[in-house]
Amino acid sequence: MPVDERAKPNWLERLGALLLREPEDREQLIELLHSAFERDLLDADALSMIEGVLQVAELQARDIMVPRGQMGVIDVNDEPEQFMPMVIATAHSRFPVIDDSKDNVIGILLAKDLLRYYAGTEFKIRELLRPAVFIPETKRLNILLKDFRSNRNHMAIVVDEYGGVAGLLTIEDVLEEIVGEIEDEYDFDETEDNIVQDRNGLFRVKALTEIDDFNVALGTSYSDEEYDTVGGMVLNHFGRLPERGEEIHFDNLKFKVLRADSRRVHSLLVEKLAPEVDV
Repeated sequence: MPVDERAKPNWLERLGALLLREPEDREQLIELLHSAFERDLLDADALSMIEGVLQVAELQARDIMVPRGQMGVIDVNDEPEQFMPMVIATAHSRFPVIDDSKDNVIGILLAKDLLRYYAGTEFKIRELLRPAVFIPETKRLNILLKDFRSNRNHMAIVVDEYGGVAGLLTIEDVLEEIVGEIEDEYDFDETEDNIVQDRNGLFRVKALTEIDDFNVALGTSYSDEEYDTVGGMVLNHFGRLPERGEEIHFDNLKFKVLRADSRRVHSLLVEKLAPEVDV
């Protein structure tokens, strides 16, 4: 075979040759990867995923968990008619089951097991529960992903240093850090500020904004006893996980969901409404 007809090295081989420069730290490695992208040795998707893998090794469970206030849970003491609307609306495949309090997670219920209820057979939630896996807030995501793969669990309950439930994580949440999410024109997650006021006087608010910070910025006086974040408060008023574009009004404020996925609300647009005048 003529020399010029030999197979060209694939992108992985070319990248390997580039990395023979032996980067001395993570920053140099990232620089080399970007150099490879600029020289068309990597496409944008491959570069993004490699960077995601590197980032996962540095992140902890607390960095990406679904916060306690946004957790969709089933109370073992409720009748199916009470929690089925939430199950259908969120369309999740598994749900933490609690006994009166979110700090008392007693197991995980798979959505497919709810078919027994519709089949008319005997339905006892406690008998259908799978064991819940509890992890500390400081657990590294790369180690957690390895655990997910080895023990075949797809959900973990995150607990704080005092043993209270801080949130939850799924294998999908970890994988999203690698493959990324679809951004839109409303996304401002990369900004440092949780609350940004635009030229029209409207407030773009990250759902993870703490209630105290929201009160200071908008002059409200909401309590943080029931929920810690603005997202948790809005979910409580909706009674379910809302979709992008949905709105809800309360206390002379209008909340519009700017960005949300199948598991959580990410950002909101908040408008102050004129006080209602009694006639």
